[in-house]
Parts: sequence; structure tokens; C-alpha cells
Amino acid sequence: MFPLSTKRSLPMALLRARESVMSHFRPMLAAHEVTEQQWRVLRVLDENGPLDATQVANHAAVLAPSLTRIIKALEDRRFVQRARAEDDGRKAVLTITEAGSAFIDEIAPEQKRIYSELEGRYGTEKIERLLDLLEEFSER
Repeated sequence: MFPLSTKRSLPMALLRARESVMSHFRPMLAAHEVTEQQWRVLRVLDENGPLDATQVANHAAVLAPSLTRIIKALEDRRFVQRARAEDDGRKAVLTITEAGSAFIDEIAPEQKRIYSELEGRYGTEKIERLLDLLEEFSER
């Protein structure tokens, strides 16, 4: 099934959907002076605990070369701590700090409001189906 137009192109449709969803979240992130990538890294570290940089990049869907810049910005705000792995001094282990967790908690009510608006518009069931399908497409 080769799409005849970009309207039915899977990569294009995914990008349009991402932009549509993110348009709801970008004002919240901008108001708190955090980038989308920084937010994803914080969320991943908050949910998963200490991780090495490669794991963070994979979980947060961030390119490894960009992660260094992102981590530096988060360290400057004291949201993330970097340490050397005990078993391999070449690896950096990243941990969210209390300030980073408090920052997530501060934004949580606004984030929940945005999710509620999306659920009101599309329905919880439809969003859950979409998430299941996207997870299936993301499996390698």
C-alpha cells in the first residue's frame, strides 16, 4: 500500500498528529521555560530512576548527541545530577533531583488539565486505542 498523497502517508500523518497534540502542551512548557526534550528527559528519569545516558536517550526519544546539551541545561537548573557509573567510569548515570521532582509536581495539575481536555475532545477509549497502536508500531 503505497500512499498516493502525503495526506495518507504514515510518516506525515504521525508528524501532523504529533504537532497537533504538542500544540496543547507547548504553551505550558514555554511558561515554565523548559523544552520538549528537557521535559521528556525529566519525565523519564522521574519514572525510571537513575539511568545511564544511552538509556535516557532511548526512553526519551532524544538523539544521543543532543542529550549532552539537554543534560547541561537541566544540571544548570539543578533538576538532574550526573555521576560516573561505578562499574564503568566511561558511562554517565543520570538522576533526577528533589528540585526536578518538585518541578514535575508543580506542572502536574496543568498537564492533567491538558490531558482532560484531549480526553474530552477525543474520548478516553479512542486515546487508549491510539496509544496501544502506537506502542505496537514502536516495537522493534
